[in-house]
Amino acid sequence: MKYKCLVFDHDDTVVNSTASIHYPSFQAFLDRYLPGRTCSLEEYFIKNFHPGFLPMCRQEYGMSEELLEVEGAFWREYVKDHVPVAYPGVREIMERQKREGGLVCVVSHSFYDNILRDYSANSLPEPDAVFGWEQPPERRKPNAWPLEEIMRRFGLERGDLLMIDDLKPGFDMAAACGVDFAGVGWSNDIEPIEAFMRRNCTYYFKTVPELAAFVK
Repeated sequence: MKYKCLVFDHDDTVVNSTASIHYPSFQAFLDRYLPGRTCSLEEYFIKNFHPGFLPMCRQEYGMSEELLEVEGAFWREYVKDHVPVAYPGVREIMERQKREGGLVCVVSHSFYDNILRDYSANSLPEPDAVFGWEQPPERRKPNAWPLEEIMRRFGLERGDLLMIDDLKPGFDMAAACGVDFAGVGWSNDIEPIEAFMRRNCTYYFKTVPELAAFVK
């Protein structure tokens, strides 16, 4: 085991969800509540990368806090009936990690219940800890608290963790905590995102097999 604990992001790292679920849900929300406003899939990826989903909603679409609450409820209803598919090879990475006595944790901007549902639906090993959007804002990515809590809970050091994520908030969290970060790029081929990740991440993997070979 190269790392005692693999910490996975969820959306577009473990499951293919932005293109199939989150983006269509967001555009459907715009159609209903902000008619005439549109967002391309590429724009959605880029804005979620930086500055992040909530700043995008506030700055690009002028959403009030009340409308953000409506958007959150709209999304929760949408994802109830839409289950994303895990990327081929991710399950094998997790199974090997667990089989060898390691930990698999999740730090995501999805909700705890949705994450566990997706893991079950895709026959993924049950995570040892999950920190999702249900956490208060000061305990969500990019705040370092989830990684610090994983280390506290399981008696780990910084060098025992590898954070695996496709977006900048995961990078920022890992950097704030001094944890190794693996940027992954199998969800899209958007040049500015890939360029940033290759330039700044401890490691960068374009395919699942590349990550599998690294953590072997």
